[in-house]
Amino acid sequence: MHEDFSLHSYDYFLPKELIADYPAIPKESAKLMVYDRKNDEIFHSDFYHIFDFIPKESLIVLNDTKVIKARIYGRKKSGGNIELLYHQEIGQNSYLVQIKGKVKEGTHISLVNGYESVIEETRDDGYRIVKFFYQGSELNLKGVLEMLDKIGHTPLPPYIKRPDEKLDISEYQSVFAKNLGAVAAPTASLHFSPTALQRLKKEFSHCFLTLHVGAGTFSAVEAQDIRSHQIHSERLVLSPMSMEKIDNAKSILCVGTTALRSVEYYARLKNINKEKTLYSECDVFLHPGNKVIKANHLLTNFHLPKSSLIMLVSSMIGVQKCKELYEIAIENKYRFYSYGDGMLIL
Repeated sequence: MHEDFSLHSYDYFLPKELIADYPAIPKESAKLMVYDRKNDEIFHSDFYHIFDFIPKESLIVLNDTKVIKARIYGRKKSGGNIELLYHQEIGQNSYLVQIKGKVKEGTHISLVNGYESVIEETRDDGYRIVKFFYQGSELNLKGVLEMLDKIGHTPLPPYIKRPDEKLDISEYQSVFAKNLGAVAAPTASLHFSPTALQRLKKEFSHCFLTLHVGAGTFSAVEAQDIRSHQIHSERLVLSPMSMEKIDNAKSILCVGTTALRSVEYYARLKNINKEKTLYSECDVFLHPGNKVIKANHLLTNFHLPKSSLIMLVSSMIGVQKCKELYEIAIENKYRFYSYGDGMLIL
């Protein structure tokens, strides 16, 4: 099997101390590795200087999804603590969740403040379908989102081993987050402060899209031949104005893998009405055998071994170059994952 498609090619060892448990404060103090593909050059900088590297003609594409306080804790009526991660509405007053702990269909879970949950179904993929109640009344989506806002916790990724704190409510959310629906942050977006966003809007053409990041973003690929991996889908909303800007752009810089996936999914669609907002399920899997065809540049963080995201990066720069850059990042003590440092691929 060619190395591009072998799962082993996307594995690497990361010292635990390089996993960022907290964000850089101020945001601009995070380190930035810049890789210039045309000249095969690497620069070590920081986010104070990011705009010095971005080509001026670039359209900057940003994902304005907003993270839900999706993690909730409860207790089975028979005893035993339960942790739920809300994912999305799946039907009339039915919701998709992940649950830590053993639960059977029909199990009642007591939450706090009078809220309850009942397990309706266990799916083959391990997700559960549940209903939520408040003082005996079934909750619709509006009620569930209100519940999560009241009793939910910031859904920090599984590799951050500390409890969520007050600072995470703001720091695990981009400053331009607008449309509620993600259960994980589009992490490259976290590097932008209000001041940086203001400068971006002033100096660069830009547009927004919404891709609601799901928990599947953290899942390791298990197929030894990555081409047989079934990628998770995520809900995409793309306005006619953003479609027009993407269509006409000379050069596109995607802020984050979610923005890149969205642009590349859109670029592969045929026969769509561009005068209406696009609502779709984005399921494009980018890897060296399915390369980027529309975007030119990418701002991203450093990703988990064997994840679809490191394969996405390799679709732009090749698996060997990706390995090389990750090794350099480790040697230079870059901080990895969601709260970590960034890489700008030009």
